[in-house]
Amino acid sequence: MWSLPAWLLRREVLLLAGAALLGAGGVAAWYLLQATVLTIAVPPRDGTEPELIKAYADALEAGRGNVRLKILPFDDVRESAAALQDGRADLAVVRPDVLLPTNGLTLAILRDQAMIIASPDPGGITSFPKLAGKRLGIAAHRDADLWLLRNLLGYYGLTLEETAGPGRDSAVLLVPVDQEAVAEAFRAKRIDAFVSIIAPSAPKALALVGAVQSVARGGKVAFVAVEDDDAVIERFPRLQAVTVPAGLFGGRPKLPAEDVKTVGASYRLMARASLSRVVAADVAQLLFEKRTAAAQVTDAAEYVQAPAYDTTVAATSARIPIHPGAIDYFERDQHGFIERYGDTLYLLGALAGGLVSVLAWIRQRLASLRRERIDEIMDRLLEIAGQARALQDPAAIDALTVEVDALAMDVVRYAREREPDQRTLAAAAVAIDTARATLADDRMRAADAGARIGRPVRLQGG
Repeated sequence: MWSLPAWLLRREVLLLAGAALLGAGGVAAWYLLQATVLTIAVPPRDGTEPELIKAYADALEAGRGNVRLKILPFDDVRESAAALQDGRADLAVVRPDVLLPTNGLTLAILRDQAMIIASPDPGGITSFPKLAGKRLGIAAHRDADLWLLRNLLGYYGLTLEETAGPGRDSAVLLVPVDQEAVAEAFRAKRIDAFVSIIAPSAPKALALVGAVQSVARGGKVAFVAVEDDDAVIERFPRLQAVTVPAGLFGGRPKLPAEDVKTVGASYRLMARASLSRVVAADVAQLLFEKRTAAAQVTDAAEYVQAPAYDTTVAATSARIPIHPGAIDYFERDQHGFIERYGDTLYLLGALAGGLVSVLAWIRQRLASLRRERIDEIMDRLLEIAGQARALQDPAAIDALTVEVDALAMDVVRYAREREPDQRTLAAAAVAIDTARATLADDRMRAADAGARIGRPVRLQGG
């Protein structure tokens, strides 16, 4: 009958196997509870977002939280949105009016931008139609900004020209101007108005409006308003309405004199829709918890804000929907420890229970095999005792004697490797003694029979 090698039945081997299984379970638990590393696509290389995200990544690393960021840089927002859409990134900085990933959901707004078009007050440029035939200055800009400007001018029947040519009543000539040379460009009459797509409260916005104000009589500045902003948003749903509050750029005189309605776009931190609610909630929470730390590195952290929404239904069904995990954080409905790690704990519990069951089964099985082996030995000894009574051949008696000695050694090994009960050992000893006594009687009978017939008999051990 098949039996396991003797070394497998040793207690040390069983303890080592159990320790190895428990160690494997511990490694699995350690792996499951490690910090989540998320790849984030960040554009543009020369923008403010890379510095902002780097500040957050460093703050998360220093805080040893349960989320880490791996930055994947890109040249523009179209590329970063594509990286989120095709699965190369878990998170991405996205500008929805340029490219909105089909699998992207908002976690937070990193920066709201507004289109600000300003001119010295005597110019009287207060609406888009009045830009017809004018020269519009612009500082360093990106393709996304031109897309927004061109579409908005097109809504009012105007075209954007980037090079001078035959004058057309509906054309607006775009004139590149260094940010430091805005005031000089107005004085030299190279431009009639200046446009910037920027966060209204950003220091650069204040500096640009200040430059326009410096060349205006009495410090008055005219701002181009988008009066029919609702219709514009309906036409371009990925833009957003923005109101520049009165007095934002100064108080004497109040600038602007009254609220200015315009449109703009936002840079958003978006996550793939398949990202778990728990992880998304953690990212949103850390984004705001670490804002103060990030603000020590870059002022851009001051503009991070939660996306506005009225109800949960409105948030998840909006044209640019919000991730349910972010909503959990905003509404303080985050999962507790048990809800958060319930699946992991259940898995670890099931694994531990399974390991205990396996070890118990192995122990029971090995004990059963050991009992089967000692039972086999005693059964064989009883068989030998029964066979020996009918033996006359000295060679057969010798063979059985050798077998009894081997079985006796098996019993000794069994007793040394484990702690059998006394009844089992006593029964084995009786069986060995009975077999040996029977074989000894057989030798005597065989010797007597040989003497009667005058034939020498060689008896092993006799």
